[in-house]
Amino acid sequence: MIALIQRVAEASVIIGGEKVGAIGAGILALVGVERGDGEAEAQRLAERVVGYRIFPDAAGKMNLSLRETQGQLLIVPQFTLVADTNSGTRPSFSGGASASDGERFFNYFLSCAKKMHENVQSGRFGADMKVSLVNDGPVTFWLQVSSPKKS
Repeated sequence: MIALIQRVAEASVIIGGEKVGAIGAGILALVGVERGDGEAEAQRLAERVVGYRIFPDAAGKMNLSLRETQGQLLIVPQFTLVADTNSGTRPSFSGGASASDGERFFNYFLSCAKKMHENVQSGRFGADMKVSLVNDGPVTFWLQVSSPKKS
């Protein structure tokens, strides 16, 4: 399971002209589900996203997590993160979870994050979304949790 996280000053997601999620300072997490992922990977990735220390402390060092800053979290499903781009000029999605598994484990990831953190918004799995953000830094990290079967 993959999360591309970005420290943001603000972010939002619009579906069909309606703003369905918006946050102020915090993290925008784009999340992809790989074939073989399950609840354990979703839980572990949610823990990493909420606990990852990408916010500055009093000395300006990246040492504080979303939890510690009480920042906000916007989670957006993004299937294209699982693409294999190692060859050719067209991505392969053969490593991605099926649509039903992708939706199930994305929603499980979302529920885990909501249990761990107070202010969580999200996009919608399978929807055509317009995502806006103001990247703070810029600060962007790739987090990946693999199942034992894939390691």
